[in-house]
Amino acid sequence: MSVQLSIRNLTKRYKTGEGVTDISLDVKKGELVTLLGPSGCGKTTVLRSIGGFLEPDSGEIMIASRNVVKLPPEKRPTSMVFQGYNLWPHMSIYENLAFGLKIRKTPKSEIKSAVEEALRLVRLPGVEKKFPSQLSGGQQQRIAVARSLLLKPEVLLLDEPFSALDAKLRHEMREELREIQTETGLTMVFVTHDQEEALSLSDRIIVMNQGNIEQIAAPQDIYDSPDTLFVAQFIGKMNFLKGVVEEDKLRVGSLVFPNTKRLEGSIVIAVRPEDVMIVADSGEGDGLHGTIKQMMVLGHYAEVSVELDGHGTIRAFQPRDRVKELSMGQRVTVAFAKVIAYPNK
Repeated sequence: MSVQLSIRNLTKRYKTGEGVTDISLDVKKGELVTLLGPSGCGKTTVLRSIGGFLEPDSGEIMIASRNVVKLPPEKRPTSMVFQGYNLWPHMSIYENLAFGLKIRKTPKSEIKSAVEEALRLVRLPGVEKKFPSQLSGGQQQRIAVARSLLLKPEVLLLDEPFSALDAKLRHEMREELREIQTETGLTMVFVTHDQEEALSLSDRIIVMNQGNIEQIAAPQDIYDSPDTLFVAQFIGKMNFLKGVVEEDKLRVGSLVFPNTKRLEGSIVIAVRPEDVMIVADSGEGDGLHGTIKQMMVLGHYAEVSVELDGHGTIRAFQPRDRVKELSMGQRVTVAFAKVIAYPNK
């Protein structure tokens, strides 16, 4: 698969000290890549630099093998969907959608069929005569997506486009965007601080922190094997316990694990709640001992909080039926199916 977007050594620093430094990444044709990270990590700076709304201090931005870094937004083969819908309230939906094509001097007959096709893609056929105020927020955002699709960009840029929508609608829009991307084969770069959104949408995720890239990988790899302690803390729920390397083994209390990363000295052990195993405490065998402090049934599973002796509190996801055998204040033994280790800096 050919590379559609290539960024090399992109640096953009603001007077506040925020921005990005020496960012390099490739996005393949037809790929949906998400820039994910907390506020101020630099993800929107990268996106706006691609779109031409910011001029980088240094670096190259290649789209379809062409350096676009000196081109204004309107001359770039990109289109951006913003948080706000940016629809003209005095124009009908048809006029909003047709505007960009008219500027490009597209024939009227082609505009009509293109608008109809774009509305079909966003599941809003037949709304051409309505005005933005007559549509819901979710429908207006669909129109904003349709308007970008009509420009047939080489790269579609999306800047937290669903953040203003409620949770149910956000979920629906994610599914629809993924379907549109699959059907059109468009290359998309999506910005979000919502990890669930990134995990559900992306072919690959670029996790950013303080202007740098922490990890680039497929969603499952990001979740299962976070490269850094920051990624482990940021993606999904995670327990952290202090441990130590002894005789080239990782040790937490009486639990011992292989030292595959060849770490030394003091370490941090990360454990997903679904990898925590709980058994009634018989006082025998290896494991960490503790007391159940809280149990919450969350649909098909339960979240159990255990206060460990000398290791703080740990959360475990347990099958709902399994919780019937447990009770508040009960002494239990905890073990881990899988752990990830990091240096304790």
